[in-house]
Amino acid sequence: MSRERSPHLTTTSRTCKRDRCKMTRFLPLLTASLIALAAPMALPGPGFAQDNLFAPRLVINDQAVTEFEFQQRRLFLQLLRAPGDLDKVALDGLVDDRLRMQEAKRFKVTLKEEDVRKGMEEFASRANLSADDFIKALGQAGVEPETFRDFVTSGLVWREIARGKFANYAKVSDEEIDRAIEAETRKMALTVAVSELIIPAQPGQEEAALDLARRLSREIRSEGAFAAAVANYSAAASRQRGGRLDAMPLANLPPQISSVVLPLAPGQVSPPVPIPGGVALFQLRSITEGKPTDAAPVEVEYARLTLPAESAAQMAMVQTKAQTCKDIYGLLPDLPADQLVVEKAAMSAIPADTGLTLARMDPGESVMRARGAAQELLMLCSRAPVSETPVDREGLRVRLVNQKMEKMADQYLARLKADAIIRTP
Repeated sequence: MSRERSPHLTTTSRTCKRDRCKMTRFLPLLTASLIALAAPMALPGPGFAQDNLFAPRLVINDQAVTEFEFQQRRLFLQLLRAPGDLDKVALDGLVDDRLRMQEAKRFKVTLKEEDVRKGMEEFASRANLSADDFIKALGQAGVEPETFRDFVTSGLVWREIARGKFANYAKVSDEEIDRAIEAETRKMALTVAVSELIIPAQPGQEEAALDLARRLSREIRSEGAFAAAVANYSAAASRQRGGRLDAMPLANLPPQISSVVLPLAPGQVSPPVPIPGGVALFQLRSITEGKPTDAAPVEVEYARLTLPAESAAQMAMVQTKAQTCKDIYGLLPDLPADQLVVEKAAMSAIPADTGLTLARMDPGESVMRARGAAQELLMLCSRAPVSETPVDREGLRVRLVNQKMEKMADQYLARLKADAIIRTP
């Protein structure tokens, strides 16, 4: 039997870098405009077991999730305007939290009170509130402080477990960092043409507006149908144009809107997007890639190896064996300086023919070109955005490591769920 590695956890002594401490995976990004906490909200009606709140709703490995916990989590998610089927999202989240906390007990993971408090403050700050003000607002809507605390604690504990189990396996090489930088420069500017439908919602009418938006999102199948719905329901100034907005760069849209527009195919309608005073729907009319000149300025490093035409065999050997520009020096160590030149320049400063060739290449790729009585091997060493400040390779490494650990943690949690005994009493 293989021995399972126990996480090495020192939550009280570790000082996190800012990027590492953001719980972007476990704690959803909030903005004050997407939270409606001003007025008390009634608990869900049908199916609410008021006479037996502490009866088990579900049992995970002999540990119960009560009806009270389920209703609290559902209400919490409702206040956060979480998308999807709230019953399913709430129950799935509680199952995940039980499994996380069971693993924490198995590995003896504990948190100091100040660590939990910091996590609560960080979460509340996403709504521009202190933890105390956030808890007070939740309480006015019927959510107990323990519901918020348990939600945050589960995320913090799981983050520590992921670090302990996977930090030694989530290594990132210099080549992976180079590819990530390269990927950034290859992003084309996306231009989208969308139509909008803004359904107003007076205080107390938010759920009705959301239900209408959900129905329209399911039923609308054409631009004509969307325009008709705009005429009937939209309160936006674009109503006179059938909701049509001028084409714009995707980057110009707020993140919470661009994230729902980007996955759409032309003609499709987005899920409802809660906004202050209403609910929005968006229909994608078209999406196009911008021209290469629309992208951010790019700087490339490239090597030019020039040999006489009769050195074809030597040139072929270099092209076959060299994986990076540095390899060329090792393969041909005694070359005169003018025969192997490595240059770094902005694409705008490179001759058009060379620039066009480099634009088609990935780092490490090479091509042969005739140069009169000589042959030239052109290899792309690296490509990066032009910036006044150097690329933060170490910061990028941290982000890539976190992404790897996140993926490993997701797979680990999926295995725990597959192996768990989950039953309805």
